[in-house]
Amino acid sequence: MGRGRQKAKQTKVARELKYYSPDTNYHALEQELSGDSRTDVATQSRWESSEDEEYDNRYSDWADQDGNTR
Repeated sequence: MGRGRQKAKQTKVARELKYYSPDTNYHALEQELSGDSRTDVATQSRWESSEDEEYDNRYSDWADQDGNTR
């Protein structure tokens, strides 16, 4: 008896996703496509994080101790 209610909820969610159209930020899209020299925050934080530097430092210390640098 509960299957009908569950299917109705799934149909409602699917319909909302199908017809959802957020506002497009054309300025940000233009900057991304033009290859502007400024990088976006998500990319910058992903590639230039201090955690990566800490990992690199720990690895280089381990490699130096072990004598296996590649």
